[in-house]
Amino acid sequence: MLGKILRFAHQLGTDKRWRVTFEPYVKTRSSSQNAYLWGVVYPTILRALGDSDLAGWTADDLHDFFLGEHFGWERVNGFGKTKQRPIRRSSKLSTLEFNEYVAFIQRFMAERGVYVPDPNEPMENDRE
Repeated sequence: MLGKILRFAHQLGTDKRWRVTFEPYVKTRSSSQNAYLWGVVYPTILRALGDSDLAGWTADDLHDFFLGEHFGWERVNGFGKTKQRPIRRSSKLSTLEFNEYVAFIQRFMAERGVYVPDPNEPMENDRE
């Protein structure tokens, strides 16, 4: 691998200064993880909310709420108002961080009596 890097570096022109950066590759969350979050986790929670005080919430509302609760919140000022938004977004999470995020949601909801199935686990309707 080092040989390939050196060959590449030798091909760079000498008329410019170059900056080369090496950093570990981290795989971000997969499309199947994202599909599970939006297709299973959030719909399960929304169904469970039913007629509760949170009945008007959307999947986007849940997404922002859980991101903020798990990763923290930051205050944003603009147009004379202050609002909070999550510090991190799920699209930038590694596959491991994403799994930890989903586990957080499952624990959070389990503490409130709502079971959120694991990925690839048959849904209640599928078990019949």
